[in-house]
Amino acid sequence: MVFAGCNNMGGSPGNGNSDTVRILPKAPKPEASSGLAHEGTTLIMTMINRYYDLKNALVATKADKADSAARQLVVMAGILQRYLQADTAHGAALSPYLDTIVSEGRAVSAMKDESCEKQRIFFGHISSALYGLVKNAGLKNAGIFHEYCPMAFNEKGATWLSDETDIKNPYFGKKMLECGEVTDSL
Repeated sequence: MVFAGCNNMGGSPGNGNSDTVRILPKAPKPEASSGLAHEGTTLIMTMINRYYDLKNALVATKADKADSAARQLVVMAGILQRYLQADTAHGAALSPYLDTIVSEGRAVSAMKDESCEKQRIFFGHISSALYGLVKNAGLKNAGIFHEYCPMAFNEKGATWLSDETDIKNPYFGKKMLECGEVTDSL
């Protein structure tokens, strides 16, 4: 496990502010694999990249970028849902996670909260659902880190996914940017 302390450091803004989702902005790492076919793994990795856009917007406390990123995540989750309709082995098991990502993503984009506090609540549900999805899809060797902050939500704790081991806490942004720890890697 990698641990990071809790302190006040600045964050960096997320990227992307368009409502258009590029289906394959970057292919999965060559070693990334899952229980799905290559196309399914690619779609999951693309959705995870949209999730990272949302996470980074919350780290930077940029409500407008979080809104845009959440809409793109919802579109990508819908594309993955349609793909999984033909996959009888995985579709039913992964569908509830995608339903949560879609409904909570829509809630994030509906929030008009410059502080991002309300958006962060829905982001917590998205993070839990996405982690469940990637675990149940058998995703591995993808360079994804499951991270945890024990202080989020009045010390109830919350998790998120990251593409790096350095902690950049989306629940506190600049207030406590490095509060958290890595608990798993995929």
